[in-house]
Amino acid sequence: MRFTPTLLASFRVPANDPRVPGSAHTADTPTVQRWPERRLVVIRRDEELLAYDLGRLVAGDDAPAARFPAPWPRRAGGRDAVSPTLDLAVFSGQHALHAVDADGALRWRVRHACWQGACLELHDSYEEYADSAGHRHHDDGSCWISADGSTVWAHVCTPLTQDIEPENVELGEEWLVLDAVDGRVLGRASTDTATAGSHHVPHPDPGQMGLSVGEGQDGVPLLWGRWDGSRLTVTRIGDDDRCLIDVSPDGSQFLTVAHEQGELALHRLPDGAVTHEVAAYDQIPPHPQASSDTEEEEAFWDYRCGFVDEHTVIASSGEDRQPRHWLIDTAQGKVLGQVEYPMPVMESPMALGDGTWLTCGEDPFRLLLWSLSR
Repeated sequence: MRFTPTLLASFRVPANDPRVPGSAHTADTPTVQRWPERRLVVIRRDEELLAYDLGRLVAGDDAPAARFPAPWPRRAGGRDAVSPTLDLAVFSGQHALHAVDADGALRWRVRHACWQGACLELHDSYEEYADSAGHRHHDDGSCWISADGSTVWAHVCTPLTQDIEPENVELGEEWLVLDAVDGRVLGRASTDTATAGSHHVPHPDPGQMGLSVGEGQDGVPLLWGRWDGSRLTVTRIGDDDRCLIDVSPDGSQFLTVAHEQGELALHRLPDGAVTHEVAAYDQIPPHPQASSDTEEEEAFWDYRCGFVDEHTVIASSGEDRQPRHWLIDTAQGKVLGQVEYPMPVMESPMALGDGTWLTCGEDPFRLLLWSLSR
Protein backbone atom coordinates (compact mmCIF):
# COMPACT_ATOMS: atom_id res chain seq x y z
CA MET A 1 0.00 0.00 0.00
CA ARG A 2 1.10 3.57 -0.68
CA PHE A 3 0.28 6.66 1.36
CA THR A 4 0.32 10.18 -0.04
CA PRO A 5 0.95 12.65 2.79
CA THR A 6 -0.37 16.20 3.02
CA LEU A 7 2.19 19.01 2.84
CA LEU A 8 1.34 21.39 5.68
CA ALA A 9 4.19 23.87 5.29
CA SER A 10 7.48 24.53 3.54
CA PHE A 11 10.08 26.85 5.00
CA ARG A 12 13.80 27.46 4.88
CA VAL A 13 15.86 27.76 8.03
CA PRO A 14 18.60 30.34 7.39
CA ALA A 15 21.89 28.54 6.80
CA ASN A 16 24.07 31.60 7.08
CA ASP A 17 24.51 34.44 9.52
CA PRO A 18 24.59 37.75 7.63
CA ARG A 19 26.92 39.10 10.32
CA VAL A 20 29.52 36.41 9.57
CA PRO A 21 30.76 35.98 5.96
CA GLY A 22 30.92 32.34 4.90
CA SER A 23 29.01 31.11 7.95
CA ALA A 24 26.84 28.78 5.84
CA HIS A 25 29.89 26.53 5.59
CA THR A 26 30.29 26.35 9.37
CA ALA A 27 26.76 25.15 10.19
CA ASP A 28 25.36 21.67 10.77
CA THR A 29 22.10 20.80 9.04
CA PRO A 30 18.91 21.29 11.10
CA THR A 31 17.92 18.86 13.84
CA VAL A 32 14.79 18.65 15.98
CA GLN A 33 14.56 18.77 19.77
CA ARG A 34 11.09 18.04 21.10
CA TRP A 35 9.13 17.79 24.33
CA PRO A 36 5.37 17.41 24.95
CA GLU A 37 4.74 21.17 24.74
CA ARG A 38 7.59 22.40 22.54
CA ARG A 39 9.21 21.53 19.19
CA LEU A 40 12.40 23.28 18.19
CA VAL A 41 14.47 23.23 15.03
CA VAL A 42 18.09 23.64 16.11
CA ILE A 43 21.16 24.63 14.10
CA ARG A 44 24.67 24.50 15.53
CA ARG A 45 27.14 26.91 14.01
CA ASP A 46 30.76 27.14 15.04
CA GLU A 47 30.13 30.34 16.96
CA GLU A 48 26.57 29.81 18.25
CA LEU A 49 23.57 27.56 18.68
CA LEU A 50 20.27 28.74 17.18
CA ALA A 51 16.81 27.52 18.24
CA TYR A 52 13.77 28.13 16.03
CA ASP A 53 10.25 27.55 17.30
CA LEU A 54 8.52 25.24 14.82
CA GLY A 55 5.15 26.99 15.13
CA ARG A 56 6.73 30.34 14.30
CA LEU A 57 8.58 28.86 11.32
CA VAL A 58 5.32 27.46 9.94
CA ALA A 59 3.75 30.91 10.35
CA GLY A 60 6.52 32.47 8.26
CA ASP A 61 8.71 33.89 11.04
CA ASP A 62 12.26 32.64 10.48
CA ALA A 63 13.88 34.67 13.26
CA PRO A 64 15.57 32.53 15.93
CA ALA A 65 13.51 32.13 19.08
CA ALA A 66 16.81 32.01 20.98
CA ARG A 67 20.51 32.15 20.18
CA PHE A 68 23.34 31.09 22.46
CA PRO A 69 27.05 31.85 21.98
CA ALA A 70 29.12 28.67 21.76
CA PRO A 71 32.20 28.16 23.96
CA TRP A 72 33.96 26.03 21.29
CA PRO A 73 33.49 25.09 17.59
CA ARG A 74 30.89 22.47 16.79
CA ARG A 75 33.42 19.76 15.91
CA ALA A 76 35.10 20.11 19.32
CA GLY A 77 32.13 18.90 21.35
CA GLY A 78 29.33 16.36 21.65
CA ARG A 79 25.57 16.77 21.44
CA ASP A 80 24.21 20.00 22.89
CA ALA A 81 20.76 20.74 24.32
CA VAL A 82 18.31 23.64 24.54
CA SER A 83 15.77 24.02 27.34
CA PRO A 84 12.08 23.71 26.36
CA THR A 85 11.60 27.12 28.00
CA LEU A 86 14.34 28.59 25.76
CA ASP A 87 16.15 30.12 28.74
CA LEU A 88 19.18 27.81 28.73
CA ALA A 89 21.51 25.92 26.41
CA VAL A 90 23.99 23.33 27.64
CA PHE A 91 27.05 22.57 25.51
CA SER A 92 28.66 19.16 25.85
CA GLY A 93 32.39 19.54 25.27
CA GLN A 94 35.59 17.56 25.43
CA HIS A 95 36.41 18.84 28.90
CA ALA A 96 33.27 20.45 30.37
CA LEU A 97 29.55 21.06 30.38
CA HIS A 98 28.96 24.74 29.67
CA ALA A 99 25.53 26.24 30.44
CA VAL A 100 24.57 29.55 28.84
CA ASP A 101 21.61 31.82 29.63
CA ALA A 102 19.32 33.32 27.00
CA ASP A 103 21.23 36.60 27.30
CA GLY A 104 24.49 34.82 26.46
CA ALA A 105 25.97 34.83 29.97
CA LEU A 106 27.61 31.77 31.49
CA ARG A 107 25.21 30.31 34.07
CA TRP A 108 27.40 27.46 35.26
CA ARG A 109 30.17 25.10 34.22
CA VAL A 110 31.06 21.55 35.26
CA ARG A 111 34.56 20.42 34.31
CA HIS A 112 35.32 16.75 33.74
CA ALA A 113 38.07 14.51 32.36
CA CYS A 114 38.98 14.91 28.69
CA TRP A 115 37.12 12.80 26.12
CA GLN A 116 40.36 12.42 24.13
CA GLY A 117 41.31 8.97 25.36
CA ALA A 118 45.07 9.47 25.56
CA CYS A 119 44.78 12.75 27.47
CA LEU A 120 44.84 12.67 31.26
CA GLU A 121 44.74 16.42 31.76
CA LEU A 122 41.82 18.20 33.39
CA HIS A 123 41.50 21.21 31.11
CA ASP A 124 40.29 24.61 32.21
CA SER A 125 39.37 25.84 28.72
CA TYR A 126 39.08 24.81 25.07
CA GLU A 127 41.98 27.08 24.17
CA GLU A 128 44.36 24.74 26.02
CA TYR A 129 43.98 22.07 23.31
CA ALA A 130 42.54 24.02 20.37
CA ASP A 131 45.73 23.61 18.34
CA SER A 132 46.46 20.05 19.43
CA ALA A 133 46.31 17.59 16.53
CA GLY A 134 45.65 14.75 18.96
CA HIS A 135 42.46 16.39 20.22
CA ARG A 136 40.91 16.67 16.76
CA HIS A 137 39.87 13.02 16.97
CA HIS A 138 38.01 12.42 20.19
CA ASP A 139 35.08 10.60 21.71
CA ASP A 140 31.88 12.51 22.51
CA GLY A 141 29.43 12.83 25.35
CA SER A 142 25.96 14.33 25.21
CA CYS A 143 23.31 16.06 27.27
CA TRP A 144 19.59 16.83 27.39
CA ILE A 145 17.28 19.03 29.44
CA SER A 146 14.21 17.45 31.04
CA ALA A 147 10.66 18.09 29.86
CA ASP A 148 10.00 20.53 32.72
CA GLY A 149 13.37 22.29 32.32
CA SER A 150 14.43 21.54 35.90
CA THR A 151 17.27 19.08 35.36
CA VAL A 152 20.11 18.45 32.92
CA TRP A 153 21.06 14.87 32.09
CA ALA A 154 24.65 14.48 30.87
CA HIS A 155 26.95 11.65 29.85
CA VAL A 156 30.51 12.67 30.71
CA CYS A 157 34.04 11.34 31.00
CA THR A 158 35.04 11.18 34.67
CA PRO A 159 36.38 12.07 37.11
CA LEU A 160 34.89 15.50 37.60
CA THR A 161 37.44 18.07 38.66
CA GLN A 162 35.67 18.39 42.01
CA ASP A 163 36.29 14.70 42.78
CA ILE A 164 40.02 14.19 43.13
CA GLU A 165 43.40 15.79 42.55
CA PRO A 166 44.51 15.89 38.89
CA GLU A 167 47.53 13.63 39.47
CA ASN A 168 45.21 10.76 40.48
CA VAL A 169 43.08 10.67 37.33
CA GLU A 170 41.53 7.29 36.53
CA LEU A 171 39.20 7.61 33.57
CA GLY A 172 35.63 6.34 33.54
CA GLU A 173 32.20 7.36 32.27
CA GLU A 174 29.18 8.48 34.26
CA TRP A 175 25.61 9.62 33.73
CA LEU A 176 24.82 12.76 35.70
CA VAL A 177 21.62 14.52 36.72
CA LEU A 178 22.30 18.20 37.43
CA ASP A 179 20.24 21.11 38.68
CA ALA A 180 19.52 23.29 35.64
CA VAL A 181 19.67 26.46 37.74
CA ASP A 182 23.15 26.15 39.24
CA GLY A 183 24.73 22.98 37.82
CA ARG A 184 24.84 21.10 41.14
CA VAL A 185 25.28 17.36 40.63
CA LEU A 186 22.12 15.82 42.08
CA GLY A 187 22.67 12.22 41.05
CA ARG A 188 25.31 10.18 39.27
CA ALA A 189 25.92 6.60 38.16
CA SER A 190 28.63 4.74 36.27
CA THR A 191 27.61 3.73 32.75
CA ASP A 192 30.25 0.98 32.44
CA THR A 193 30.73 1.95 28.79
CA ALA A 194 33.57 2.83 26.41
CA THR A 195 31.88 5.36 24.19
CA ALA A 196 32.73 6.72 20.78
CA GLY A 197 29.65 8.93 20.98
CA SER A 198 26.31 9.05 22.76
CA HIS A 199 22.89 10.66 22.55
CA HIS A 200 19.93 11.16 24.88
CA VAL A 201 16.33 10.28 24.06
CA PRO A 202 13.82 12.12 26.28
CA HIS A 203 10.69 10.75 27.94
CA PRO A 204 7.64 12.97 28.56
CA ASP A 205 8.09 12.26 32.28
CA PRO A 206 10.85 14.65 33.51
CA GLY A 207 12.07 11.90 35.84
CA GLN A 208 12.95 9.49 33.03
CA MET A 209 15.53 9.54 30.24
CA GLY A 210 17.08 7.16 27.73
CA LEU A 211 20.76 7.08 26.80
CA SER A 212 22.24 5.33 23.77
CA VAL A 213 26.01 4.83 23.86
CA GLY A 214 27.79 3.97 20.62
CA GLU A 215 30.91 1.85 21.11
CA GLY A 216 31.77 1.41 17.44
CA GLN A 217 31.94 -2.21 16.33
CA ASP A 218 31.72 -3.37 19.97
CA GLY A 219 28.02 -2.55 20.26
CA VAL A 220 25.59 0.08 21.46
CA PRO A 221 24.54 -0.15 25.13
CA LEU A 222 21.04 1.14 25.92
CA LEU A 223 20.60 2.68 29.38
CA TRP A 224 17.34 3.81 30.99
CA GLY A 225 17.52 6.33 33.81
CA ARG A 226 14.99 7.22 36.50
CA TRP A 227 15.38 10.19 38.82
CA ASP A 228 13.00 10.27 41.80
CA GLY A 229 14.26 13.58 43.19
CA SER A 230 16.88 12.03 45.41
CA ARG A 231 18.34 9.00 43.63
CA LEU A 232 19.34 8.11 40.06
CA THR A 233 18.59 4.52 39.09
CA VAL A 234 20.02 3.17 35.83
CA THR A 235 18.89 0.00 34.04
CA ARG A 236 20.81 -1.55 31.16
CA ILE A 237 18.36 -2.93 28.59
CA GLY A 238 19.07 -5.68 26.06
CA ASP A 239 22.36 -7.14 24.87
CA ASP A 240 24.16 -3.94 23.83
CA ASP A 241 23.00 -4.42 20.25
CA ARG A 242 20.19 -1.87 19.84
CA CYS A 243 20.40 1.88 19.24
CA LEU A 244 17.73 3.84 21.11
CA ILE A 245 15.91 6.14 18.66
CA ASP A 246 12.66 7.56 20.04
CA VAL A 247 10.02 7.38 22.79
CA SER A 248 6.30 7.40 21.99
CA PRO A 249 4.35 10.60 22.79
CA ASP A 250 2.47 8.90 25.63
CA GLY A 251 5.68 7.39 27.07
CA SER A 252 4.42 3.81 26.92
CA GLN A 253 6.98 2.44 24.46
CA PHE A 254 10.27 3.19 22.75
CA LEU A 255 11.87 2.45 19.41
CA THR A 256 15.27 0.92 18.60
CA VAL A 257 17.24 -0.06 15.52
CA ALA A 258 19.58 -3.04 15.69
CA HIS A 259 23.29 -2.27 15.59
CA GLU A 260 23.67 -3.92 12.17
CA GLN A 261 20.43 -2.12 11.08
CA GLY A 262 18.58 -5.20 9.89
CA GLU A 263 15.74 -4.97 12.43
CA LEU A 264 13.67 -2.21 13.98
CA ALA A 265 12.02 -3.03 17.30
CA LEU A 266 9.24 -1.66 19.50
CA HIS A 267 9.73 -1.99 23.26
CA ARG A 268 7.26 -1.50 26.08
CA LEU A 269 7.91 0.55 29.15
CA PRO A 270 8.72 0.30 32.00
CA ASP A 271 10.61 -2.99 31.51
CA GLY A 272 11.96 -2.44 27.97
CA ALA A 273 10.78 -5.83 26.66
CA VAL A 274 10.51 -6.17 22.87
CA THR A 275 6.89 -6.32 21.74
CA HIS A 276 7.46 -6.33 17.97
CA GLU A 277 10.45 -6.73 15.70
CA VAL A 278 10.30 -5.49 12.11
CA ALA A 279 12.91 -7.02 9.82
CA ALA A 280 13.80 -4.90 6.79
CA TYR A 281 14.73 -7.94 4.70
CA ASP A 282 11.35 -9.53 5.45
CA GLN A 283 8.96 -6.58 5.10
CA ILE A 284 10.64 -4.22 2.62
CA PRO A 285 10.32 -5.09 -1.09
CA PRO A 286 13.33 -4.69 -3.41
CA HIS A 287 14.03 -1.21 -4.67
CA PRO A 288 12.25 -0.66 -8.03
CA GLN A 289 15.51 0.55 -9.56
CA ALA A 290 17.41 -2.57 -8.53
CA SER A 291 18.76 -4.47 -11.53
CA SER A 292 17.54 -8.04 -11.85
CA ASP A 293 20.83 -9.21 -13.36
CA THR A 294 22.95 -8.04 -10.44
CA GLU A 295 23.18 -9.22 -6.87
CA GLU A 296 20.05 -8.11 -5.03
CA GLU A 297 20.54 -5.14 -2.74
CA GLU A 298 19.49 -5.91 0.83
CA ALA A 299 17.41 -3.24 2.53
CA PHE A 300 18.25 -2.01 6.02
CA TRP A 301 16.79 0.56 8.41
CA ASP A 302 18.29 4.01 8.72
CA TYR A 303 18.94 5.17 12.29
CA ARG A 304 16.74 8.26 11.93
CA CYS A 305 13.11 7.20 12.40
CA GLY A 306 10.44 7.86 15.01
CA PHE A 307 6.86 8.02 16.24
CA VAL A 308 4.49 10.04 14.09
CA ASP A 309 1.99 9.37 16.88
CA GLU A 310 1.33 6.58 19.42
CA HIS A 311 0.04 4.28 16.68
CA THR A 312 2.45 4.90 13.80
CA VAL A 313 6.20 4.92 13.23
CA ILE A 314 7.84 6.41 10.15
CA ALA A 315 11.14 4.86 9.11
CA SER A 316 13.54 5.04 6.20
CA SER A 317 15.04 2.05 4.44
CA GLY A 318 18.67 2.99 3.96
CA GLU A 319 19.65 1.85 0.51
CA ASP A 320 22.35 3.11 -1.82
CA ARG A 321 19.70 4.93 -3.80
CA GLN A 322 17.32 7.67 -2.66
CA PRO A 323 15.83 6.42 0.63
CA ARG A 324 12.27 5.17 0.82
CA HIS A 325 10.04 6.03 3.79
CA TRP A 326 7.65 3.51 5.36
CA LEU A 327 4.78 3.63 7.85
CA ILE A 328 4.71 0.95 10.56
CA ASP A 329 1.76 0.04 12.76
CA THR A 330 2.91 -0.04 16.39
CA ALA A 331 0.10 -2.33 17.57
CA GLN A 332 1.00 -5.14 15.17
CA GLY A 333 4.59 -4.36 14.21
CA LYS A 334 3.73 -4.50 10.52
CA VAL A 335 4.83 -2.27 7.64
CA LEU A 336 1.64 -0.61 6.41
CA GLY A 337 3.15 0.71 3.21
CA GLN A 338 5.39 3.25 1.55
CA VAL A 339 5.05 7.03 1.76
CA GLU A 340 4.72 8.46 -1.75
CA TYR A 341 5.62 12.15 -1.68
CA PRO A 342 4.30 14.56 -4.31
CA MET A 343 7.77 16.15 -4.59
CA PRO A 344 11.39 15.07 -4.09
CA VAL A 345 12.55 14.69 -0.50
CA MET A 346 15.99 13.87 0.75
CA GLU A 347 17.39 12.19 3.85
CA SER A 348 15.40 10.43 6.57
CA PRO A 349 12.24 11.73 8.27
CA MET A 350 12.22 13.65 11.56
CA ALA A 351 9.11 12.48 13.44
CA LEU A 352 7.39 15.01 15.71
CA GLY A 353 5.01 12.77 17.65
CA ASP A 354 1.91 14.91 17.03
CA GLY A 355 0.82 13.31 13.76
CA THR A 356 3.42 15.16 11.69
CA TRP A 357 7.01 14.81 10.54
CA LEU A 358 9.68 16.82 8.78
CA THR A 359 11.82 16.03 5.77
CA CYS A 360 14.26 18.21 3.90
CA GLY A 361 14.06 19.02 0.23
CA GLU A 362 16.98 18.99 -2.16
CA ASP A 363 18.28 21.94 -0.14
CA PRO A 364 19.05 20.49 3.33
CA PHE A 365 17.97 23.76 4.98
CA ARG A 366 14.55 23.66 3.23
CA LEU A 367 12.21 21.78 5.57
CA LEU A 368 8.87 20.26 4.59
CA LEU A 369 6.19 19.54 7.22
CA TRP A 370 3.92 16.56 6.47
CA SER A 371 0.89 14.87 7.98
CA LEU A 372 -0.85 11.60 7.24
CA SER A 373 -3.83 11.51 4.92
CA ARG A 374 -5.16 7.99 4.94
